[in-house]
Amino acid sequence: MDCAVPDGSAPVALVVEDDAAVRDLATAVLEETDLGVIACESAEAALSVLERSDVTVALLFADVRLPGAMDGVTLAQAVKRRWPDVRVVVTSGVGRDARLPDQAVYMQKPWRALDVLVQAEHATMAAKAA
Repeated sequence: MDCAVPDGSAPVALVVEDDAAVRDLATAVLEETDLGVIACESAEAALSVLERSDVTVALLFADVRLPGAMDGVTLAQAVKRRWPDVRVVVTSGVGRDARLPDQAVYMQKPWRALDVLVQAEHATMAAKAA
């Protein structure tokens, strides 16, 4: 599944989740914010979005378990190393992974929409300040 990139120059939230129902829910929640939303199924697809010069990612919202060679924790590490200004939120139903970067926010599944909106607001404020 390719990630559809919205038109426009607004900063975006990048949702990376292999479960279509959870991905759609997170997308719907984040569409209520000032951020554009791009949804991907894998970390590799998310990295291809991050590497685009015409997209400014303000928030990465990723599950720990993802298909492909890279899981959500490895994705979070790569994002914090290459794009340190991106707010990273990692979710899981199995507990916090010790390999998560210190700056990453961990959110236990099932997460609450309000908690996701708060993280989006932080990301939006940081993007506007940059």
